[in-house]
Amino acid sequence: MAKTDYYELLGAQRGASADELKKSYRKLAMQYHPDRNPGDKSAEQKFKDINEAYDVLKDEQKRAAYDRFGHAAFENGGAGAGGFGGGGFGFEGGIGDIFEQMFGEAMGGRRGGGRSERAGADIRAGVEIDLTQAFAGTKVDVRVPTRVTCDACSGTGSADKQASADNCPTCGGAGRVRAQQGFFVVERTCPTCGGAGRTIRNPCRICAGAGTVPRERNLSVAIPAGVEDGTRIRLSGEGEAGGKGAPAGDLYVHVAIRAHPIFQRDGANVFCRVPLRMGQASLGGEIEVPAIDGTRARVKIPAGTQTGDQFRLRGKGFSVLRSTQRGDMYIQVAVETPQNLTKRQRELLEEFERESGGSASGSPEHEGFFAKVKEFFEGL
Repeated sequence: MAKTDYYELLGAQRGASADELKKSYRKLAMQYHPDRNPGDKSAEQKFKDINEAYDVLKDEQKRAAYDRFGHAAFENGGAGAGGFGGGGFGFEGGIGDIFEQMFGEAMGGRRGGGRSERAGADIRAGVEIDLTQAFAGTKVDVRVPTRVTCDACSGTGSADKQASADNCPTCGGAGRVRAQQGFFVVERTCPTCGGAGRTIRNPCRICAGAGTVPRERNLSVAIPAGVEDGTRIRLSGEGEAGGKGAPAGDLYVHVAIRAHPIFQRDGANVFCRVPLRMGQASLGGEIEVPAIDGTRARVKIPAGTQTGDQFRLRGKGFSVLRSTQRGDMYIQVAVETPQNLTKRQRELLEEFERESGGSASGSPEHEGFFAKVKEFFEGL
């Protein structure tokens, strides 16, 4: 079955700005979040599709590729695969080949060519933190499979550590090969030498001439205060080691934030839903609520408070990234109808109902609604 267009998923136009895409994504993500739709598999799938679409369109390179090639740009392990566990964020698959075929040497840098050694590949990793960690900032340990410099040959790829090499027999030392595809000549990295242009005469038996060997590394990653869900953090030079002395790649850490049982975040603002007893809402008073920073705040509840009323606490919201400022906290009230009444409670409520019957001042919205109903039937 054909995949839905990413712009259509986000309800955005193809020429939408980054801010417009972000606004559409946030609205839909809140609407279809699993916590707001418990047990709804269709909403859960919609939430995953929305995140996949936004992960592509918020990145300029991925978006440019998608605009040109559609979903085909991310096939065979490209970024559209999504998810933290499967390494689906990379460009090493289909999109890398497309860019390389389109622009050849113009890609420059890490794609190699012309006897330059191939730089190490970038690594993608995912971490999950809770909302309070995102508020205060934290450090997390990341275990990543990577490639490091081979100790046996000191990264030269040669058993004698002299890096003695000959021109590659496939590409003749160019590092790239050409092939005719219809009207076009496509230039790609040489599969024999990996773009280096030379082959090792006496390859190291440990790394088979690559100069690097696979290994797992433990890294401590600093997560800044105010980080948003889906943020990508780049650690320069912490990716795979480059072959035969070439520079290392980068590590990209994608941050996911777990839903919180009390607070919901919207940008720099925090929302907290507080249930009130009917008596509290009717008579008014003060309540104590927690704040995201671990402190407590007292909120004055006026008499006659209704479900849906909001109270704003300035400066009690979320941290703003790379700033000392904070957003606001909003207390959203929900008046709770009592259940399992005792005999005495029922008697009191019945007495209250008799006393308040016909009084518009006690329940103005109730009286106003049924007045409109009366007018409706009289007008028929």
